[in-house]
Amino acid sequence: MIPEKAKKKSLRVALIASERIVTEYQAFLERLLVGLTEESISIALVCPQNCNLDYIVLGSAEVIRYDSIGLPLVDYFNKRLLVESLAKFKPAILHCLCETQAVLVRQLAGRLNLPYILMINSLRERWSRLAVSSKQCVKVVVPAQSIAANITRFYPRLAGRLQQINIGTFTDQTRCCFSEPSGITTIVTAHQFHNADEFENLFAALRHLRIEGHEFMVVVIGGGRAEEKMWKLLTALGLLQIVTIVPSVTPWKHVLSVGDIFIQPQPTNIFNALLLEAMSVGTAVAGCRGGVDDLIIENETAVVFDPNDELSIVGSLQLLLSRREFARKIANNAKENLKKNYSFSNMILKTLQLYNEA
Repeated sequence: MIPEKAKKKSLRVALIASERIVTEYQAFLERLLVGLTEESISIALVCPQNCNLDYIVLGSAEVIRYDSIGLPLVDYFNKRLLVESLAKFKPAILHCLCETQAVLVRQLAGRLNLPYILMINSLRERWSRLAVSSKQCVKVVVPAQSIAANITRFYPRLAGRLQQINIGTFTDQTRCCFSEPSGITTIVTAHQFHNADEFENLFAALRHLRIEGHEFMVVVIGGGRAEEKMWKLLTALGLLQIVTIVPSVTPWKHVLSVGDIFIQPQPTNIFNALLLEAMSVGTAVAGCRGGVDDLIIENETAVVFDPNDELSIVGSLQLLLSRREFARKIANNAKENLKKNYSFSNMILKTLQLYNEA
């Protein structure tokens, strides 16, 4: 920890959060707030006006909301109000928790003459732009080695400022999948409903397993423009009786804790915080490689399938449903990996060291 007690007490940090952070990274944000507060860091949480903070324990953090309408004159006025609010808080450093807010935090740092840290949670495309100040951005933080390699490849000028700080979690040592042999199996999956076709092979595989006689219920966490098509697909496959859809704004930690199997149905270019939390509560994971897949180690922390092959999905799920000892083994392996590499204490320690250096 930082040795100078007075320095810790004087440190004031503004966390710049996006709507994605508030909805998809609830547990991370809450733990970061709690951990920093316990270290006597004064925190201001800056987020868009429409963010729902009802499910997040804020502690003593001051909340600063801002409107982002997009009209030039209105946007200028809103940013001026935000700068004034931050100036009253008097932060020593800005910590941007999501790359979608990179332009905003760069502007704020410029107007307030402050150093800032930028967190990048997703893979970048070759020609995508990333607004980073060469003078005031002191560090670029990533939660996964795959993202670090991607940033180094496409933005070599940032390589010297890169630092990996894994998102920390707690592991539930009292629970593991299939702990109640007589209970019905619960399968949880999560993915945005941008394209119903991305679920077609998974739902077809679930139908296949039901025909074979496997009994289970399914919870799908998500939302999006394709939700109506999702319901039509479930109706066509005769799965309405066993599938429940819950919105992503739901406090999903409670949903994950009742699952026996967690499915990552498609590769994702964003670090999957729900996958991290599913592993932490002892759920056996079936997923696919590609994108940000650092947590998925085949046959060690997860079983792996081809998302474009229905029979591949069937085979992976059959393995978990039929060989429960194996399912419990990979679930426990995943928890051990989290204890070693994704601990809450290490996340807070490295973040404090980062603030001190900045």
